[in-house]
Amino acid sequence: MATLTLKNIKKIYPFNGDDAKKSKKKKKGDEPEKKSNLQITDQGVVAVQQFSLDIADKEFIVLVGPSGCGKSTTLRMIAGLEEISEGELYIGDRLVNDVAPKDRDIAMVFQNYALYPHMTVYENMAFALKLRHTPKDEIDKKVKEAAEILDITQYLGRKPKALSGGQRQRVAIGRAIVRAPQVMLMDEPLSNLDAKLRNQMRAEIIKLRERINTTFIYVTHDQTEAMTLGDRIVIMKDGFIQQIGTPQDVFNHPYNLFVATFIGTPQMNMFDNAKLVKVDGKYAVKLDNLTVTLSDEKQAKLAANNVAEQDVVLGVRPEHIELGEGISGKVDVSEMMGSSVHLHVSSMGRDVVMVVSTMNMTGAEVAALSNGSPVSFNFPGHVCHLFSKETGVNLEA
Repeated sequence: MATLTLKNIKKIYPFNGDDAKKSKKKKKGDEPEKKSNLQITDQGVVAVQQFSLDIADKEFIVLVGPSGCGKSTTLRMIAGLEEISEGELYIGDRLVNDVAPKDRDIAMVFQNYALYPHMTVYENMAFALKLRHTPKDEIDKKVKEAAEILDITQYLGRKPKALSGGQRQRVAIGRAIVRAPQVMLMDEPLSNLDAKLRNQMRAEIIKLRERINTTFIYVTHDQTEAMTLGDRIVIMKDGFIQQIGTPQDVFNHPYNLFVATFIGTPQMNMFDNAKLVKVDGKYAVKLDNLTVTLSDEKQAKLAANNVAEQDVVLGVRPEHIELGEGISGKVDVSEMMGSSVHLHVSSMGRDVVMVVSTMNMTGAEVAALSNGSPVSFNFPGHVCHLFSKETGVNLEA
């Protein structure tokens, strides 16, 4: 249906009168200050900066990051609900910076559903088509098709107050897809639902994506949604893009410390007391009394970057830590999760989290991992992530 191109998009929220007076009092040549991690310039607060992205036709892109990182602002600029301060936005080959939202051929699904309470489900879904003076028989056909796709046919005569949260969200999505937009924008559409409904609706969105030929841009702060829904995910922090890649790419090869700790549950363990050394001409990482030789793939990347021996921040995901001879510690908390047990281990003066599979363990072996038990652990070389202490960037990048 449509490609999108965002070129160096920037969003600046101008100061109000009082803020502008304070800004003028700053001395000439002062560095831009930061407030709440966002840059402040003479023009105002910079919420999004240097955002560049090419989105392919029918691609599902997820913008993910913590609250205040600029993801919803970016989505609203694409929708035309926020003015673009600098940069260019193309839908297809058309520059749309100054095109009204109604003329961009996009549809948006909001977090709070935004349904008309006095209208039935049918009337809510048909409303946009009526405004376009679409023939009645065509409206009826499109609404019923969308209702069937979303399994809400039985609710067409009801009003929103008679529906559950999940049903209302289906109606909101249905209202968007009847328009057959070039681009579907979704702003945290599942955040008001409980965990079980969120899982169900994620599956529904994946099925929906396969049935309609539309480009999706989806905003969430939930990295599980990002990893399961997106063809590519765009990780944002403080208005800047941190990394763009497939879910597997950003999980296996995080560009920096922020991405490494943001993606993955439980969060990646970070050891700031590790050293990158060379043993017999090969790169190895030293942590406490453990020395681990890195994998051939990592050897090649570090050698290509001409990385020297240095103090590093070592990242190891909880599911990649193995019980066995190595670094010693004591179990502080043991959480039985069914097929695995999550251990919080006190070691080297810090909390180390491990996810240990119980599939091949006896009951006695599982019981031995109780609170207060001594354990030893290690990890193989291919799961190590090495970050510069100075820049926080992955040394393999």
